Amino acid sequence: MAAGEEEDHHHQSPLLRSSDETEEEPLKRTGSAWSAVAHIITGVIGAGVLSLAWSVAQLGWILGPLLILVFAGITLVSTSLLCDCYRYPDPERGPSRVRSYMDAVKLHLGEKIHKVCGIVVQESLYGNGIAYTITAASSIRAIQKSNCYHKEGHQASCAYGDNLYMLLFGLVQIIMSQIPDFHNMKWLSVVAAIMSFSYSFIGFALGFAKVIENGKIMGSITGVPAANVADKLWLAFQALGDIAFAYPYSIIVIEIQDTLKSPPPENQTMKKASVTAIFVTTFFYLCCGCFGYAAFGNDTPGNLLTGFGFYEPYWLIDFANACIVLHLVGGYQIYCQPVFAFVERWAMKKYPNSSFVNNFYTFKLPLLPGFQWNLLRLCFRTAYVISTTALAMLFPYFNQVLGLLGALNFWPLAIYFPVEMYFVQKKIGAWTRQWIVLRIFSFVCFLVTVVGFIGSLEGLISAKLS
Repeated sequence: MAAGEEEDHHHQSPLLRSSDETEEEPLKRTGSAWSAVAHIITGVIGAGVLSLAWSVAQLGWILGPLLILVFAGITLVSTSLLCDCYRYPDPERGPSRVRSYMDAVKLHLGEKIHKVCGIVVQESLYGNGIAYTITAASSIRAIQKSNCYHKEGHQASCAYGDNLYMLLFGLVQIIMSQIPDFHNMKWLSVVAAIMSFSYSFIGFALGFAKVIENGKIMGSITGVPAANVADKLWLAFQALGDIAFAYPYSIIVIEIQDTLKSPPPENQTMKKASVTAIFVTTFFYLCCGCFGYAAFGNDTPGNLLTGFGFYEPYWLIDFANACIVLHLVGGYQIYCQPVFAFVERWAMKKYPNSSFVNNFYTFKLPLLPGFQWNLLRLCFRTAYVISTTALAMLFPYFNQVLGLLGALNFWPLAIYFPVEMYFVQKKIGAWTRQWIVLRIFSFVCFLVTVVGFIGSLEGLISAKLS
């Protein structure tokens, strides 16, 4: 379909139809490399960046920064493989498009693998919603505590719970979740990306200032000491899971690519956007992770901006945490929109005559444009947000939850499925040089997932029991 032949789409989300359906009213794609960079940064720089100083502290000065760079490289390889799976059979001129990660798996790998992938994808996206709720609540609480410490002194108790803040974040997400789809979210991603830069830079700047104040670089080659070798391994494995959580954005690559205009071919634009976005995020990750560890050494907090290694200037800490909250409002939507699209698309196909599923209504306020909504969207999306909020309240453990989610989803979503789809797309034969290299790559990443999952699960169970 030529870009000039595409028409505007009205009220129904383009993501709500499967890729094999005929488009009666084709979608007009207007995205550029810069809008894709904004979407990627919104999706990548989130809760994960705040745990990197703690992760570097567990791994030490050599292994910590090295693994951040390794995961950046892995993410670039994974994304490059996925970008070529958007069009079929040719990655640049293929007449068939896929609208989502799951559609790509179905087209390339078949129905059985598609069902397995569906379970993993939805679990991953759902888990991100839980993690973002925990992180946002921590940041809101940190603002309260920062002001309390400023007024009462650094030794004051200043104890605040998380539950109220999680409920407030959930309420905001119920409202924000009525945004129809990715194509209506460019403004949200731009705002969220600006927030990402802001708090990442503040975290880096505060760490740098603390190093100058200390007059030396804290930390060691081996990282934070532990009571015994087993405890050290658990913490190192959990740190691996936290870094894994911070990077891959495989499950939203194709949704973002589907917003891009062409020419040039979408895969070329998306690869350029990915290189730019990963370079920027890696720079901030290294700055936050390394300067955070350099500033606090063995006392590095689990969350750089809410663990209160920094107390002053309190207004800057408040601003940074406010940026985190605003970013996570957008980041939550970036990760839940594919879930909404999948469920609503399935419902429209399953119940084509249902008014509950298919009828759209216009809500109009004076001086504002009309807003399209329907009952399925209102009910399902509200229930989804409520459930993520409830689970976040049940397991409010920042580092452990991030590590568990990162490890659990890293290999299947960022490595296994992209590699298998690439084999099919490029018709790569077994035991060729490229096949062997990618198989070894996949196996090594599988081992990373296993050790990260074990370490994070042990940490989560220990935190819950204590």
